[in-house]
Order: sequence, then structure tokens, then C-alpha cells
Amino acid sequence: MGGLENLGYRLSDQTVGNILRRHGVPPAPHRKHTVNWKDFIRTHLAVLAGTDFFTAEVLTWNGPITYYVLFFIHLESRRVCLSGITRHPDQEWMEQQARTVTLAEWGFLRKHKYLLHDRDAKFCTSFRELVETDGRKAIALPARSPNLNAYAERWVRSAKEECLSKLILFGEGSLRRTLRHYVAHHHEERNHQGRQNQLLFPRHRKRVGTEEGAIRCRERLGGLLKYYDREAA
Repeated sequence: MGGLENLGYRLSDQTVGNILRRHGVPPAPHRKHTVNWKDFIRTHLAVLAGTDFFTAEVLTWNGPITYYVLFFIHLESRRVCLSGITRHPDQEWMEQQARTVTLAEWGFLRKHKYLLHDRDAKFCTSFRELVETDGRKAIALPARSPNLNAYAERWVRSAKEECLSKLILFGEGSLRRTLRHYVAHHHEERNHQGRQNQLLFPRHRKRVGTEEGAIRCRERLGGLLKYYDREAA
């Protein structure tokens, strides 16, 4: 009420309580100990990462084979790390991925304090323990709640709709090449609505937004991925 009194208004405690209840806000003693998920994400965005798997079908001489792709995403910058691709994401493989992304000098998670993941059994206890060795916290999300790891889920949807679902992949090498191109496109060439339609990490920052130079169309994966920029003057 102090803020309203500064403006010349006087309200009773009952009126304030009625307004809070109407908007689902708990009383002050309880409010201090509860943080909703949206506020948690917003407050910790810079130190939050998410991880998830998705599958891709690849044709081989022995028929179609399913590959599992493990990736990590930094929520604030949207930077993506393709950690590994395998047919058998067993415990030993998962432990190796955890060691790689937590390396002190260049591991993807070296500056992140929290890692969000679902309750897939592949995120085993030893994987979580390795992730948490440097004071990091692995947060297992409730079952059937993909919206709580929305940044990771959205990236999977984009990768499949814009790229993987439109290609027939022959062999593991084809899958790796395709994902490498898509990640580069995601980082350097694709405008992101969630980031004010900006490029995340443009290769030629001085040319972005300029009105000088001829417009040219660039392509990846045989024209499946296209983007436009300007030639240097």
C-alpha cells in the first residue's frame, strides 16, 4: 500500500487482500517462498540450458535405421550444441556426452548453472551426477510436460519441419551433414521471431541491416535452406 499512498490513495488491508485473491496472488508471507515457472525461466535465462533427444530415420543397405540425436540449447542466446548421434544411447554413451559438455575450458555447459531435461530413462543417474560435478543442477521436469522445456521442443520442431522431414537421408554421414548445415543456418542465417527477427550470430555483422550492395540469395542443402544478404560494396 505504500506505493499507492505515495500517489495520494488510501486503501484498506481488506481491499488489497481482495485484489490479490482475485488475481491468484498469495499473501506476502507465502508469496516470498513461491516462484512460478515463467518467473524462474525469466530470472535465470542467462544460466539455463535445456537438453533433449529426437530421432531420425536413415536408409541403409540393410533397411531403415533409427538414430538418436542428443542436443543442448542455451535458452537466452538460442545457441544449439549437437552433442552426439548414435543408434544406441546407452549409459556409457550418455556418460561420455556429459563429460564432453562439462569440460572446464570449452564444454557447452561450462557457464550454465541449470540443465532442464525430461524424465526419459536415457538421462540416467550417472549422467545427472556428471552434469552436477561443478555445482550445476540438473532439473528433471514433471512427466508429460513438454511445455516446460519449450525452447528445446521448439528447436526440434523447426529442425524437422524446415529440414529433416523434407529429405531422404542415406546413411549416418548424410544425417550428420544435414544437421551440421541446419545448425549453421539456425545460428548464422535464419531470422528468429523470438529474438526480434534478428540473426543470432551473423558471420558478417557489418553487412547486416545495410542498404548498400546487391542483394543475393544463398542456399544450403541444394536450395532447401535459403537466406538473403548483400554483397560487400
